[in-house]
Amino acid sequence: MCIHIYSRRSGLKNVTSSFSKRGYEKLDIKLMLAKMLHCTTLCYLAAAALLAVFLFFSAVYFFIQYTFGVCKSKNRMDGKTVIITGCTSGIGKETAKDIARRGARLIMACRNMESANKLKEELIKESGNENIVTRELNLSSLTSIRKFAQEINREESRLDVLIHNAGTADLFTKKVTEDGLEMTMGTNHYGPFLLTHLLIDLLKQSKPSRIIVVASGLYYLARLNLNNVNPTTTLPGYLYYVSKYANIVFTLELARRLEGSGVTANCLHPGLINTGIWKSVPPPFSWGLHFLLNTFSKTIEQGAQTTIYLAVSSEVNGISGKYFSDCRETELPHGIKNPSQGKKFWELSETMVKLQPSDPKI
Repeated sequence: MCIHIYSRRSGLKNVTSSFSKRGYEKLDIKLMLAKMLHCTTLCYLAAAALLAVFLFFSAVYFFIQYTFGVCKSKNRMDGKTVIITGCTSGIGKETAKDIARRGARLIMACRNMESANKLKEELIKESGNENIVTRELNLSSLTSIRKFAQEINREESRLDVLIHNAGTADLFTKKVTEDGLEMTMGTNHYGPFLLTHLLIDLLKQSKPSRIIVVASGLYYLARLNLNNVNPTTTLPGYLYYVSKYANIVFTLELARRLEGSGVTANCLHPGLINTGIWKSVPPPFSWGLHFLLNTFSKTIEQGAQTTIYLAVSSEVNGISGKYFSDCRETELPHGIKNPSQGKKFWELSETMVKLQPSDPKI
């Protein structure tokens, strides 16, 4: 009897053990399926996210490529004189090529004379226009600017278009010019400011004439601090944006002061372009920057179109104090158009460039 009972208990244990094993197996299967489902869901979500990112960047790329403006003007510039600063590379070089083909007398105002003279020979060969000269100009040096302006005023009988194209950018390295000005602001704003003053009489004598300032849409990342217009301790990476903001404020105030003179002043955003201006940016910051520039930027030729448009097109005759992008006028926010800000910044800039009583006034 005892043995019989034991057997029944043993059998019960075996049955229970069997059911337990089956239950565990089912549980394991469910857990495995849950994990597979979870992994599959994550894979689908990851794939969807990647697809969304791809579609977004593709849309941005095609938008940039198929909405950029093109200068369609066929106007010749025979008999006209054009100065372009910083034109040995980038959009300045493309602008110089176009102006040379249109027959203008082209004055290439450059810091690197070896590169300038080499490009001069290329342009003469390509365009057949031999009326191309090079002049040394370092926009970070007030002495160099004055020397250049003296040469132009002495040698040239007219000046129809002045294109402020030259610019510099750095990310971390803080530099000061020989005149004590912060390098980025000195080169991108104060240099063009002084040069415009010193050439304004020649521009007025040649009216109708044009002043064109290459700014940037990145101005919206910065603001002008009128309490510190020589920010030598600020990171130059940020000051590049400040200098572009300054370019626009300068252009708008310049246009107000030149009203009725026959000289117009306009500025522009060339677009996102890999011109090499950010070549000094160190890794790892340069990696992401180069990806963006190489993937989404305009070509150099595309980026030069708005500058060329403002220099040659009849559509902008008499138009002044405007901001252009893709060969179209673009509205600016009210803050940057504040006349009191422009007037105050102008007066401060006069002090920074050491404008003399004998210098032309605007």
